Amino acid sequence: MRWNADKGYLRELEEAGATIVPTAYFMDADAGDIGAAMDMFDAPSVVVKRRIGAGGLGQFRFAADAMPEPDWRMGHRCMIQPFLPSVTEEGEYTFLFIDGAFSHGVLKRAAEGEYRIQSLYGGYETDYTPDADDLATAQAVVAALPFAAPLYCRIDMARLPSGELALMEAEMIEPYLYPEQGPGLGKQLASAVRKRLG
Repeated sequence: MRWNADKGYLRELEEAGATIVPTAYFMDADAGDIGAAMDMFDAPSVVVKRRIGAGGLGQFRFAADAMPEPDWRMGHRCMIQPFLPSVTEEGEYTFLFIDGAFSHGVLKRAAEGEYRIQSLYGGYETDYTPDADDLATAQAVVAALPFAAPLYCRIDMARLPSGELALMEAEMIEPYLYPEQGPGLGKQLASAVRKRLG
């Protein structure tokens, strides 16, 4: 739980071979860091996220023509990532794993004019059946975890300009598991719990 609470775990997963969205990590960030990140990522737009947070709350998106005020500060441990156009054009992909085995996929889309895919901002979900390459990329994230596969985990990914999926978050602390898109989830989870209880 401690490991998964701070999204700084992305750095550890990248070092273990997982493909992640390019990320810069900060104890805090100011307006100068935003411009520096745009230069580093060669990106016209970036997203600033809390390293400890959920649901897109406290998140900011800045662009070359919409920079923060000079005295802006994030005020929290945070990370800066390039904004991926695929998030609004294609959506964000979720892979659900139970005891290390793939359960089901979900495609999450943002509402018109929004980039955040959470329902709080009008986002919605549809069924998604990954192809072999995308599923293998998600499975590589689970394999890169520094501990045995947890009872459940949710791997959230978005597509890079190269066409490869990259990890945005690996959720293991009570994530929503999208049972509507996974009709077999209940039986699979119950079986995994029984197995663990011996």
